[in-house]
Amino acid sequence: MNKQVLISPTMTISSATALALSFTNRFSLTGSAFLRRQTSPSSAMSIAGEQNYSSEAAHLDSIFKQKKALRSVVKRDLKSMDPTLRSQQDEAIQKIVLGAPWFKACKGLCAYISCSALREVDTTQILSHILGGHPEDLQMRKKLFVPRVEDRNRNMRMLNISSTEDLIANSMDILEPAPLDADGNEREDVLFANEPVDLLLLPGLAFDKAGRRLGRGGGYYDTFLSRYQELAEKRNWKQPLKIALSYSVQIVDDGTIPLTPNDILVDALVSPSGVIPISPAALEICR
Repeated sequence: MNKQVLISPTMTISSATALALSFTNRFSLTGSAFLRRQTSPSSAMSIAGEQNYSSEAAHLDSIFKQKKALRSVVKRDLKSMDPTLRSQQDEAIQKIVLGAPWFKACKGLCAYISCSALREVDTTQILSHILGGHPEDLQMRKKLFVPRVEDRNRNMRMLNISSTEDLIANSMDILEPAPLDADGNEREDVLFANEPVDLLLLPGLAFDKAGRRLGRGGGYYDTFLSRYQELAEKRNWKQPLKIALSYSVQIVDDGTIPLTPNDILVDALVSPSGVIPISPAALEICR
């Protein structure tokens, strides 16, 4: 039954007002408690999560800006590099790779096809050595996989080739393998190969002696490297040695290249002055 509050003839207006305020205060306190319950731990955690996400997004945005600025500096330095010096360093780097025990011992590898327009360290001699050497001795031949960019969503495949005739120019005039061989069969993709590769020869814009690598911003190599690492772990294969080829001007001070969670470190650098081992695996092989 609902109770009615009656104001008796003897109750003053001020008494009635006080009673009304008493009810109002009780309701107000109850409402405040209700609101406090509504913003209890789960809501607070949600707010904190949004703040953390915002903070992480701002941090990543700062890193991307730093990388963009560093790319501009390195591209400028590469553009101003003396052509004769570039040629000398190309020669020196390839000679070091071809003479290295880890290169001679590898049976399968992924390597990039250098593009002069991008001012990448030349790999022409390395690829010619692999594709043209020891045709009569199959045990001496190395299985070579080279990159083919599939789209703008970081999808890049490494496909097997056996000749420079297997290469075609893409829309950017960069050589890459045709998806089908001369017989119309799909080329072998390293991510679906039955055997592992021992070595990955990588390009980049800048590197440091801690193994950090700055690419061109597309994310193709980091995505591929992550996928291959997962494959090797799944199949219990030894991880391939990740070797980056670098002009002297591309090696920057440690800590200059900022890292994101998706960045993959290299095991070693090959510069004109020699091999710079970085990871324990590289130190073991290159000692």
